[in-house]
Amino acid sequence: MSLQSTSLRAALAGAALSLAGLATPAHAFSDDEARRAILDLRQQIQQITSQDQQARLQLADQIQALQHEVTSMRGELEKLRWEQDLEKRSTQDQSGGSHPQVGNPQEQAAYDQPMGLFRSAKYKEAAAGFGAFLQKYPNSQLASEARFYQGSSLYASKNFKGAIQELQGLVQANPQDPRAADALLVVAASQIELNSLSGAKSTLQKIVKTYPQTSAAETAKSRLKLLQ
Repeated sequence: MSLQSTSLRAALAGAALSLAGLATPAHAFSDDEARRAILDLRQQIQQITSQDQQARLQLADQIQALQHEVTSMRGELEKLRWEQDLEKRSTQDQSGGSHPQVGNPQEQAAYDQPMGLFRSAKYKEAAAGFGAFLQKYPNSQLASEARFYQGSSLYASKNFKGAIQELQGLVQANPQDPRAADALLVVAASQIELNSLSGAKSTLQKIVKTYPQTSAAETAKSRLKLLQ
């Protein structure tokens, strides 16, 4: 039983006793006294009702604040996980695991230059460098990699709308591209940063459905659990 309910019951009980006294000759009240007793009771009830409403509003505000905090924490966790993935991918490339190569030395150098910036965490410069590479070599065998890292660089430099546009373009141009599933992970991370949780869920679900055999699908499943 709440404090407000207890107070209301006590007020009603006290008023009932007072009003009951009106009926006994030994405690007969004048009309003015009776009216004052009724007005006092009304004021007590209004005060208790107002306090109850204020308590409800405060509770609602607290719940909303907690929900916002949980959503923010989920977004931060998603951001940290993606940054770890990004760092891991960069380290793997730096070790020479799957670094793509082409026969044209100038073309290769034009790609390696922004990749070096990316590895050095100079993401704005890397995004611009990959963009310049794609303008000069739009049909390069490295174009897909360049678009992926351009989008990743845009994300890392907090240009989330630009990252979404670039990486969605990569997937739309070639849904079977080896980087498509990873690109959509970055899209989902960008959508979370923009507080588009419904969009992020839709993107992660698309990864699970369209690319079920990829490691990105496993990552998408775990991130969907965080957004539930």
